[in-house]
Amino acid sequence: MSSRMLAIALSTLLAITLPLFSAASQAADTATSLLKLHQLRLAAQKTLGDFYMFNGMEGDQRYSRMINESLSEVNTQLNTLREMPGEGSNALRSQLDQQWKGYQIDLNNLVNALKSQGYTDLQPVADLAARNQQLMSLSQELYTKIQQEGSYSVPTLTQHSREQSLLMQGIAVDYASRSASVGATFMGGGDARPIEDMVSEFASKMAALEKEPLNTPQLKQSWGEVATKWRYIEKSLINYNENSVPFLVNKYSNTIIQGIEQISTQYAATDL
Repeated sequence: MSSRMLAIALSTLLAITLPLFSAASQAADTATSLLKLHQLRLAAQKTLGDFYMFNGMEGDQRYSRMINESLSEVNTQLNTLREMPGEGSNALRSQLDQQWKGYQIDLNNLVNALKSQGYTDLQPVADLAARNQQLMSLSQELYTKIQQEGSYSVPTLTQHSREQSLLMQGIAVDYASRSASVGATFMGGGDARPIEDMVSEFASKMAALEKEPLNTPQLKQSWGEVATKWRYIEKSLINYNENSVPFLVNKYSNTIIQGIEQISTQYAATDL
């Protein structure tokens, strides 16, 4: 083959492969942004539950440390969530940054009030919970917009498992708010719903994911381990008025979420 023919062949090959490579790279970047945003949402939701536990457990310092860890996680994810695929997602990202800064100030003020005087007024706590709900709504809007502008959709099972993590976190926040006697109306994330409804939804969706035909034996085992932990606290969640066990629910909900997130990572790795 002459050098001219070789050059033409190489140019043709590059013209074909470069767009494909660019599209694959963009999809990977979008998927990474969505994962960071999901992790941000979990941590932001958890800050409220950590605060309720700190309040309800009379200033137990372990929950103060948890609040700081959750705040740090949100800030880490938010600081690395920079490259947005379009104008709409960029605007929402800026709004999220501003809302988060205000929420973080309010949360730190309430934590300091608890440390210094041993109690907080109910209204600032209700305001904090309302701001948490706004954060969750805005971050969900951004999550959707990134997929639209990035021409990418999170794989079905990956998305379903992420939704389960968020639902478990929401249940834990709601339970902690009841145990702290600050009212469950202002739970973080989503609409205020009876905890029984959320528990029922989690159980039914987990059962469906556990039976998913695409699960490998390892994934089936992982779901089984999550289900075992869930069953340990399910009755306590339903009968929250009879025997409050906030420490137990907090501990197990954290391990359940960790388990689901590991499953979600496996789903994402195989594009499920």
